[in-house]
This record gives sequence, C-alpha cells and structure tokens, in this order.
Amino acid sequence: MGTEGRGGMKSSDLRRLALGDIAKISSGGTPSRSVPEYWNGEVPWVKTAQIQNCKITSGKIDEWITAAGLKGSSAKMIAAGTVLMAMYGQGKTRGQVAILEIDASINQACAAIELSEEANRDYVFQYLLFSYDRIRQMSNTGGQENLSAALIKEIPILLPPLPEQKAIADLLATWDAAIEKTERLIEAKERRFRGLMQELIGDVCHQWKHFRPDAIFDTVSEKNFPEEELLSVTQDRGVIPRSMLEGRVMSPDGSTSGYKRIKRGDFAISLRSFQGGIEYSDYQGILSPAYTVLRPKIAMSEDYWRLFFKSYIFIKRYLDLAVIGIRDGKQISIPDFMSVKIPVPSVQDQCRIAETVSYVQREIGLLKGILEQYKKQKRGLMQKLLTGEWRVDAKNNESKERAKNGKK
Repeated sequence: MGTEGRGGMKSSDLRRLALGDIAKISSGGTPSRSVPEYWNGEVPWVKTAQIQNCKITSGKIDEWITAAGLKGSSAKMIAAGTVLMAMYGQGKTRGQVAILEIDASINQACAAIELSEEANRDYVFQYLLFSYDRIRQMSNTGGQENLSAALIKEIPILLPPLPEQKAIADLLATWDAAIEKTERLIEAKERRFRGLMQELIGDVCHQWKHFRPDAIFDTVSEKNFPEEELLSVTQDRGVIPRSMLEGRVMSPDGSTSGYKRIKRGDFAISLRSFQGGIEYSDYQGILSPAYTVLRPKIAMSEDYWRLFFKSYIFIKRYLDLAVIGIRDGKQISIPDFMSVKIPVPSVQDQCRIAETVSYVQREIGLLKGILEQYKKQKRGLMQKLLTGEWRVDAKNNESKERAKNGKK
C-alpha cells in the first residue's frame, strides 16, 4: 500500500495548523427574489442543498441567476476546483463539504475555502470529511447552531508535505471510486426491482380477486406471555428482538403481561404509516399492546405478502385510503384498513412473484453489504492516514505513477 508506521518517516514534517493558515474563507449571497431580472440566467447558483460530500457539476444545479443578479447582490463567483462547506442547513447539512467542478456563484450559507499552494485540494476535502463530527461540534450555540467563516478558519488540520498529501488523497480516491461504482450498481438493481414490482403486480393486480384484509388475516391479541422475548418493530428489518437494536433501548416499565404475542409469519401493523407500516416477523415474542398483530388465515406465500405490504403499489393504491392525520402525525386506522379491499393473486402466482423479485432483493442486499465494507475500510484508512499514524511513501507512489504512464 506504500504506507509506513509512525517510526518510518519523520514526524517533524507534519504540521498542525488551522484551516485559516492555508486558506481564504468567504461566502456569497442571494439576489432579491422580487427582481425577476436577477433570476433564470446563465450563472450557476449553489446552495447548501448541493453540498453533500460530493463533486458539484452543472447537472446538480437547480437555480441559475443572471449577471445582473450577481452584480446586484452579495452572491459571489467561485472558481472551479474550490472546496465548499455548508455553514448551516437542515438536518445533517451543516459541516458537509463538496468540490466545485464548475465556475459558479454561491449563497450566504456556503463557505468557499480557497486554498494556498501548500495544500492539496483533494487532501483537504478528505480531511474535512473525516472531521465532520468535530466541525459540527464547533458550531455557534444558540437558537440555531451555525458555522461561520471565523469558526471555519479555526478548524484544525494536519498537513504533511504536499507530495504526501496527494498520495493520501489518491489512495482514498481508490476507495471512493469503489464506493461510487457499488452505489451505481445498487441504484440500477433498485430500478430493476421497482420495474419488476410494477410489471408483476402493478400492471396486472386489477385482474385479481379483491378481498378485505379480515378475510385473509385474523387479528390476534394473545396476552399474558411475560416470559417471551421482547420484540421491536423496525422500518428496514421488520419485527426483530429488541436486543438486536443498536444504541440505548428503553425497557418497559412494570409488567409485560399486557403485551401481545406475535409468532413467526405474523405481521404487525405499526401505529405510524412509515413505509407502509405493516412489518413481517421472523421471530416469536411479545410486542407493545399499541401494535395490531395479523395472523394469516388462508394459504399464502409469506415472502409475497412481506414484499407487497412494503411496495409503493400497496401503500399508494390501498393503504393511503386507511391513513389518517397529516405529516408526522399520520397513523393507520385499523377499522378503515380492514374495509379496504386488496388484490389477492393465486398462491402459485404469489410464489412465482416472490421468487422472481426476491432474487433481485438478495442481489441488492449483497451489494449493500459490500458497500458497507468499502465504507468501513475507508473510515479505517482515514483514521490511520489523516492522523499521521500511518505515513505514505510519496516517492514510491510517484515512481509507480511514472511507471504506469511509461515515463522514466
């Protein structure tokens, strides 16, 4: 890999600096929305929505301003190749970075980090990615936690010699390329999955017999099983043991004798309508009494129904008819759900659909596992390379690069 431990290279050539020592920090502005002549021009205008730990190309720009808008406001033109940082924004936006691939203007929430010649752009970008959590902790406190140009200047950075910066950035870029390729493969497989669901269910389900859910499932409420394992309902993993959840999990107060038993093959209807809100259980245990437990009463393919209940087709065509409330307060009305007739294919068709679609699902699962491994490996490399624990032999890397390009 061309790396050496701490003792293999001089540590005296590692400099601990503030970002402001090697960069000029500035921000832009927003032309007046009340002046139509300032908008829909030919000047790309970057907002924090585009700063997502990525490279910003013209295809990611969704608003453009005119030369008059640029001149008549504090919006500022920034050269291609500049590192940008989001100073504030919704959710996880604050502290995220991007590399500008085009000349563009920026608004007041974007910080342009224009580097001196002693810093490699890609190295600094990777270092800021690595420092994301620490950067967010530096934010101003108060009603709204923001970054400022002054705070960004204070971000600490470890700077090796310029050739080593490039070598480290090139090494990490190898993992970025693998991550990006895998993400594209996952996107392609997910498009294939959606296409299959539409082809095998959406386009033909109107031809199937339709039944109320209470003709397909029994609503069960078996209680007084406090010795059973406590389960939780999740969006992406279905019903699982609470012990499998990461982080701190609140334990129920008092007795669990009022909790409902759920068996393998049952479904739980969540109070919330996220992603359908009907989750399959691979486990037997007990759930909060707030959940409704459905148990199949007719022959069926469990794999089909777990697919169907999570599908966009089911959610939009059928479940939405039983959802009450708005926004975050949406809930599934059990009486309304039980009155909605849903399509039921033959068991043979259920098995065929499940087998076809599950194959693509397994491929997606495998790719997601590979993606997580790549990300984990990169995080490990960043921890070693960007803290100085491992040093990169830049001369050896340069020799390899020359040999690859056929140069002496």
